Amino acid sequence: MRRREFLKLSAGVAAVAALSPKVRAQANVMEIRIGYQNNGVLVIALQQAALEKQFAPQGIDVKWFEFASGASMLEAINAGSVHYGAVGDTPPIFAQSAGAAIVYAAGQPVADGQGILVPAGSSIRSIAELKGKRVGFTRGSSAHNVVLKTLEKVGLDYADITPVYLTPPDAGQAFANGSIDAWSIWDPYLAIGETKQGGRILLDASDLAKANSFFVANRDFAKSRGPILQQIIDVTAATAKWAEGHRDGVPRSLSVVTGIALDVQTVAASRSSFAVGPVTEDMIATQQGVADRFYKLGLIPRPVEIRDAVWRPAQT
Repeated sequence: MRRREFLKLSAGVAAVAALSPKVRAQANVMEIRIGYQNNGVLVIALQQAALEKQFAPQGIDVKWFEFASGASMLEAINAGSVHYGAVGDTPPIFAQSAGAAIVYAAGQPVADGQGILVPAGSSIRSIAELKGKRVGFTRGSSAHNVVLKTLEKVGLDYADITPVYLTPPDAGQAFANGSIDAWSIWDPYLAIGETKQGGRILLDASDLAKANSFFVANRDFAKSRGPILQQIIDVTAATAKWAEGHRDGVPRSLSVVTGIALDVQTVAASRSSFAVGPVTEDMIATQQGVADRFYKLGLIPRPVEIRDAVWRPAQT
């Protein structure tokens, strides 16, 4: 991904950018802008108004913006239109390689909830049979990394498949109408593919290797408002702790915010992990391995050093 491509506004970014003049005109009015996708801890925090409860006594407003993928969210974070959001392992690598102004603020181990789907009636029964097939996924997403690790597992090259780069909604439609042979995706789209679109899990990504997701912040925001960022992280972690202890209530929280059917979110929530904490040395090492894989294959323009983008509270 070239820098000019990365910086091109997506539809999600444009929606946020429309507010930018007002935001800039009211620079003295403190406002926190949070990006979220249709799963995870931040959705629960939105439903519970957890950040609003934390910051209202301080006179700080909280605004929420939904994105279809981590890539478009990171475009907004890089631009400063959004301050903080949750993404998978791969989007920050593409963003960092493009020179984006981002930092890794917190981490979350991923236990399950990602995989590769094929139609229930597909003749594909093994990973090796993906050779020559059309595999849909979002470029620069965690699903992209799942594809690479899957191919490595059976000794296939990236050139052995036909990658079809699609956003999750578009990929879901392509999967349903047979335009792609397989779909690498994460929850709740994975659960939608299973329960609503006749999908069969060919590969559970948890069988490949450990993975992480991250909470990413705008670099300038982290530098200038570190104490505020730490409060956001603390609320995120507290919400995650609530979710771990109240799993029966999680699907409803997710469904209320996203509008995705309760039965789908129940499947997704049942295999989710919610623990949130600092970015550990193990996470850095794992993330560096992902970055090195993408650079080796020529899928990012330059190598990145993950450690250089990890935010530490002591830096503020």
